[in-house]
Amino acid sequence: MNATQVKQADERLVQTSALRKLLGRPELGSVVGAIAVFVFFAFFADSFLRASSLSTVLYAASTIGIMAVPVALLMIGGEFDLSAGVMVTSSALVSSMFSYQMTANVWVGVGVSLLVTLAIGAFNGFMLTRTKLPSFIITLGTFLMLTGLNLGFTKLIDGTVSTKSIADMEGFPSAQDVFASTITIGGVGLKVTILWWLALVAVASWILLRTRAGNWIFAVGGNKDAARAVGVPVTRTRIGLYMGVGFGAWISGQHLLFSYDVVQSGEGVGNELIYIIAAVIGGCLITGGYGSAVGSAVGAFIFGMTSKGIVFAEWNPDWFKFFLGAMLLLATLLNAWVRKRAEATK
Repeated sequence: MNATQVKQADERLVQTSALRKLLGRPELGSVVGAIAVFVFFAFFADSFLRASSLSTVLYAASTIGIMAVPVALLMIGGEFDLSAGVMVTSSALVSSMFSYQMTANVWVGVGVSLLVTLAIGAFNGFMLTRTKLPSFIITLGTFLMLTGLNLGFTKLIDGTVSTKSIADMEGFPSAQDVFASTITIGGVGLKVTILWWLALVAVASWILLRTRAGNWIFAVGGNKDAARAVGVPVTRTRIGLYMGVGFGAWISGQHLLFSYDVVQSGEGVGNELIYIIAAVIGGCLITGGYGSAVGSAVGAFIFGMTSKGIVFAEWNPDWFKFFLGAMLLLATLLNAWVRKRAEATK
């Protein structure tokens, strides 16, 4: 074989390797879907490509994406959390009511809220590992308890289903800057939640791809018994993943509070399904052991484009859930096809 033939063979090997690597990425299907959705609404909604419209889309995506990231990590670890939606409301309620009742600086309430949401996450993980019950049952129980506690404590303490305003309390402006401010870039206003979202995606991706904890997450999601047999701290990993969901709920809850300065106790019900949908659209398998943080971000972006694109196109918003369900099915089928293609090229 001459030098030219060797060079051509090497190039073919590089191309094949790159193809395998591309097909093996969990988020490939969601990226293809995101491009299709973007082109679709760019064609049918005249205002979709405006900078202000894209800013609105990114904001909608970030409010879902902040929670979709830790939920995706949890799903990669092979578990669910059906309490994630109401936990966001619990986070906001604790922060608001503690600050108001104790007449403390709102940052005190923010700190207490962080401890409470982390404790709820640890409780879910602890109960899961101790009882051996499915995460569906454990977190469904937590969902029901938090729903009742949110309403019960709010009516008991404030006498209504919503909290008192804390807008005039010490520390509110600075907390609002951190959790609910708007940053102007090039004349376009971008919500700070977009930065929180991108930071979480970056940190989660680093954990999954560059740390030993990331290897543990994939191992536990793939086969927890086999992972335990080779020394993976399964219990600690699962509890840590649930606490990660609690941390995401804390950020989302503070944004909810400092955006409006009051919180309705019944909010958040049903949002847990949206977080799961974003993760699944992004390539996470329901069975665990497969997925990425970037995929969850793409899934949240698809959600943002769909929810706002329908408005920009001036369609009846009643069709939104139909499109969301259709995207879920198509994304799941596309992800399954991509995995089969990836396995076929090995």
